[in-house]
Amino acid sequence: MGNRADFYTNYFYIKKHSGVCFHLLINGWGGTLKPYDEEVIKKLDIIAVKIRRHVIEMLYRAKSGHPGGSLSAVDAIVALYFHHMNDNPKKPEDPDRDRFILSKGHAAPTLYAVLAECGYFDVKELKRLREINSILQGHPVSFHIPGVEASTGSLGHGLSFANGIALAGKADKKKYNVYVMLGDGETDEGQIWEAAAVASHYRLDNLTALLDRNFLQIDGNTEDVLRLESVYDRWSSFGWHVREIDGHDIDQILDALQMADDHKNQPTMIILNTVKGKGVSFMENNVDFHGVPPNEMEYKLAMSEFDMLLRKLEEAS
Repeated sequence: MGNRADFYTNYFYIKKHSGVCFHLLINGWGGTLKPYDEEVIKKLDIIAVKIRRHVIEMLYRAKSGHPGGSLSAVDAIVALYFHHMNDNPKKPEDPDRDRFILSKGHAAPTLYAVLAECGYFDVKELKRLREINSILQGHPVSFHIPGVEASTGSLGHGLSFANGIALAGKADKKKYNVYVMLGDGETDEGQIWEAAAVASHYRLDNLTALLDRNFLQIDGNTEDVLRLESVYDRWSSFGWHVREIDGHDIDQILDALQMADDHKNQPTMIILNTVKGKGVSFMENNVDFHGVPPNEMEYKLAMSEFDMLLRKLEEAS
């Protein structure tokens, strides 16, 4: 299979066996015991850094894109694809697969990097981000890119789409789960709250939303643009089961995802407290990098920071 196993040859848990993540074969399904240990967490942390390197490389080459929200979303998407979800790159249309929808479509570089390293398409495609005739455009397009479940980018639509897939799963008596990532600024959209009410009404316990709560949107701090707090209370009042965690702590993310899968009769919202631009010192909590790619000097500095962090993590593992 390739790409993912070749890229992380020492990481047993993400090698493919007949197209299925090896960790699923050795740990089984469901249950309340943690199907991971400290070594798995360390290796997922290393993968997250390497995905961030891809993101910065892609945006630097393209001279266009959204680094801030792409970097803040990395850890949760890595946890989903490299450990939690039932997905199979050899069978991207498998009717029993779990689904992930990136409603905040401008974070597409992170999704693209993860899908490529999972083996959905060749990693070489990442170098063609936003080029004419490339499958990888600025926002995800489902009919061009293997593994992309929905075309997103016009904010506010992803949760409604996820509702439809979750409802279809219930109607068809399927066991798959649906995961959707929202941006916090995206929840200014009224359609989000219509969809939140619908999910609660139909008791979509096969639906988990993840809110990238980095407190910054294109116009500034979310609380200055349109106050969102208390996010926890808002979603609870709409009838959702809510958990709030550190969105960069892989252990907490995996725990929350397992909790969401086990919870019944309500959809689950996982509030990911994150840092916009996470992993690049000068981009962190800097709204200027919402939609501005790094220049040459910034690119080199970011790469050097990633190199230092990787060495530290690999020495500790």
